[in-house]
This record gives sequence, structure tokens and C-alpha cells, in this order.
Amino acid sequence: MLNSEILFLYDAKFTNPNGDPDEENRPRMDYEREINLVSDLRLKRYLRDYMLQEGMDIFVTRVDDVPVTADQRIKKLKDSSEDWILNNWPDVRMFGATMTVKDGPRTYIGPVQFNWGYSLNKVELLEASITSHFSSSERATQGTIGKDYRVKYSLIAFSGIISGKRATKTRLKEEDIVFLDKAMKNAIPSLATRSKIGQYPRLYLRVEYKNDETVLGDFRDYIELVEKNPSIRDISECSIEIRRLLDLLKSNKDKINKIAYFIDKNLDLTLDGNKVSLEEELSSFNLELIK
Repeated sequence: MLNSEILFLYDAKFTNPNGDPDEENRPRMDYEREINLVSDLRLKRYLRDYMLQEGMDIFVTRVDDVPVTADQRIKKLKDSSEDWILNNWPDVRMFGATMTVKDGPRTYIGPVQFNWGYSLNKVELLEASITSHFSSSERATQGTIGKDYRVKYSLIAFSGIISGKRATKTRLKEEDIVFLDKAMKNAIPSLATRSKIGQYPRLYLRVEYKNDETVLGDFRDYIELVEKNPSIRDISECSIEIRRLLDLLKSNKDKINKIAYFIDKNLDLTLDGNKVSLEEELSSFNLELIK
């Protein structure tokens, strides 16, 4: 299995990308920098839910629609052998897991990992009161009143990696990586809820190397958000400058096997301030469009 590194951008308009339970479910924020944060666990939850939507069985899920512990999930199995687990649970092959089986604790370190996502733009929060037709008790005569917290606009960037060496240990399959690419494009919009509707993938690059050792670094360090307005509210009001990213990829072309990608038609990419086509700029690479 080969190493890959991932760049993933999606945006959120008047949604709550990742509520913080310690902050009344407000969107997670770095308040000093006014940056919106999204945990890697939130992104993995989208991917696992997409697996379920596509009819897959996974380890991290409910049993009979009831939350259970990891140990309870294992106890439901007739066969808890390593062969069965790694052959039947794609989320373990991808993200790893810790569980207790008959022969004791077992830990798999997932080859697919993401850093926390953060917004490329400064984010403003929207706070609104909401009411419910249902009362808080039998004696109450009015509906309950609560708070609804959302970001006005957030363009969120994630960095990820697939470790070829770890992939061997969890028996990650090529078909798992193909599914991951598909899920990164489709999971978020197809799993919209009341607080999550308004989120759309804008860019995905998975750079696959020729070996299981190459790592070029966090691709987010090589892109720059260019805002057309002081406080953006839509993808049309910004662009992504990719000069440094292109330079990085082209200077390491001999290490790259292929680049799997998708780009939303509404996202503008620029090279030294001029709008460019990603396909044209990477035409010398082996490109694989994700459909």
C-alpha cells in the first residue's frame, strides 16, 4: 500500500459545522483568531454514516438503534477473530479501533487520519432564539425556548494522510480508498440535518505517492484564501491562490503516482492572481477525477 496526503475544503453557510457540548453546542471556535474549528471525529462521523447509508456494516455504530459500548458491540459477534473484524468492518481498516475480545485488548491504529479542520476565513457567529410547540412539562402552557447557534460563513480546510505501512497492518484495500474518495465528495451533502444543511464540498485532492515513506506536509500551508469582500458570505466572494501548492507538487513530481481530485465549479482557483483550471495546471500528472 502507498502513502497518500489529502487536502479537503468544504464550506458552511448559516449552519453549525461542529457543535461544542461544553459551549451550549455553539460552533467550535478559536476565539482569539476568530477561526471556526471542526474536529477530525466529526469528519469521520460523516464518513461512517455514509458507509451505513451505502449498506456497509461498521464497528462504530448503534446496535438495534441503541448506543452501545465497544465491548458490547464485540459481544454481539459470533466470530471476533482478527480475520473476521478486518474483513468485515471497513471503518476499522480505515480509522482503526480499540476493543476487547476473548484473547484480551486489541488495538488497530488507523492508516487514514485527519487533523482538525479550521476555517481559512475569520468567522462570525449567529445566535438566535428558537421556540418549540412542545412544552417543557405537563403543567407548562407555552412551548420551550432555546438558542440556535450557527456560523454565517466558514470555508473549512482539512489535512489528511493515508499511511501505507499502517494500511498493511489493518489490511486496508484499494477499494476502501476508492470508497473514501467517493465519500469525501458525497457524504456531507447527502447526510444533511437541520443544523448541517448548507454545507458543500468544494475541493478534494488526494496525492498518492510511489512508496510508503514520502510525506510532503500539510497542504493547507501552501494555499491562501483571497477574499473579494471584507467579510465573505458565499463561495463566490473568495478564491484560493494555489501557486505554492503547485510549486510543491511539480517539484516533487517524481515522487507522485497519481492525484485523485474533484473541484466544485463555483470555487475559483488562482495562480498569481489569475483564475486557472486545476486540470490544466496538473495536466502533466496522472489525474483521476472522482465522480
